[in-house]
Amino acid sequence: MTNIAISQTREWVSSVIVKYNFCPFARKEVENNCIHYVVSPATSMDDAVMDMLEQCIELDREPERETTLIMFDNGFSDFEDYLDLVDLANALLVAQGFEGKYQIANFHPDYVFADSDEADAANYTNRAPFPTLHLIREASMSEALDSYNEPESIPEHNINLARRKGIDFWQQLLEGCKKPSA
Repeated sequence: MTNIAISQTREWVSSVIVKYNFCPFARKEVENNCIHYVVSPATSMDDAVMDMLEQCIELDREPERETTLIMFDNGFSDFEDYLDLVDLANALLVAQGFEGKYQIANFHPDYVFADSDEADAANYTNRAPFPTLHLIREASMSEALDSYNEPESIPEHNINLARRKGIDFWQQLLEGCKKPSA
C-alpha cells in the first residue's frame, strides 16, 4: 500500500495542486524534486505524531527538502479523528520547539471546512487521496509569499475555481488520481 499511497498522492499533487494552481508555489518544488513523500502506518494518535516529529527532524537534517507530505494509509479515515490528529500534531510542533520553523497544512479525502457543508465544491481544495499532514518550512513559505502579488487572494481564488468547476468535476479528478497508471 505504501507505493500506492505515494503514487496516488504524487498524481494528486500534479493533476490537482499544480495543474489548477491551488498552491502557486508547488510547481517549483515538484520540478526541483524537493517534496518528500512518506507513508505512515500509524493508526494511533501517539504513533502518528511521533512519525510527524521524526519527519521534522529529517527536514532539519535534509535542507534540500522543502516540504514533506505524510500520508496515513491505514488510519484516520474518519475526518473528526483526523482533525484531532491535526490539533495534536500542531501542539507537538510547538512543544518540541518547531514552531516558527515548520507549519502543518492538512488534507483529507472527506475534508469539510468548518464554515461549509459536505456538498460545497470548495472542500476539494483540501481533499486528497489519503489523510495527509503537509510539513512546510516557514522560512521558505514566507519567502514565497513575499514574492507573490496578493498572497491573501490565493484561498479566495481556489474556492472560486472549485465552485466554478463544481463538485462532480473534482470528485472525478480525485478518483482519477486513485486509478493505476498505465
